[in-house]
Amino acid sequence: RKVMGRGEEGGGNEESMKGTTEANFESSAVGFRYLDHPADVQIHAWGSSLQEAFEQAAVGMFGYMTNLDKVDIDEDVTCEVEAEGHDLQSLLFGFLDEFLFNFSTEFTISKQVNITSLDLDNFKISATGSGEKFNLKKHPQGTEVKAITYSAMQIIHKPDGER
Repeated sequence: RKVMGRGEEGGGNEESMKGTTEANFESSAVGFRYLDHPADVQIHAWGSSLQEAFEQAAVGMFGYMTNLDKVDIDEDVTCEVEAEGHDLQSLLFGFLDEFLFNFSTEFTISKQVNITSLDLDNFKISATGSGEKFNLKKHPQGTEVKAITYSAMQIIHKPDGER
C-alpha cells in the first residue's frame, strides 16, 4: 500500500529530508521520502496499511517544514483533524489540508500522526497529531508548504501483504 501526496512549496530543505533513505526504502514497513520536482515537493509515503501510508504522508509533510528530530512530543499539544472526501484522493487531500491549516493557524508540528477512524465506505477520516508548537529558536525552518495539490497525486492500494 502506497500513497504519494504532493504539496506546493518554495524551495528545498536538505536538513529536514528525513524519513527513509533510498538504500532501505524497500525494507522499511512504513516511511516516506521526497521526490525531485522543479516547482513542488512530492512526498512518497507507504505503510503496511492504507492507514499507515496516510499517517506517513502527514508526517512527511511536517518533516519538510522542519527537522522532526528537533520536535518533542508535548502531551499538552495535540492536533485533532477530521476530513471527508468523495474518493481516496479527495480524502487524502482533505486530510493533509486539515493538518496544514492547523499548522498555519495553531503552529502545531505533528511528529506523530495516529488515525483514529478511517471509513473507506463514506470517505471520512479522523486523526490526532502529536508534537509541539513550532518555535524558530528550537526548530530549523524548512520549506513552507503553501498548499496541497492533486497534481501527480497517486494512491496505490494493494491487498494486505502485497508490496
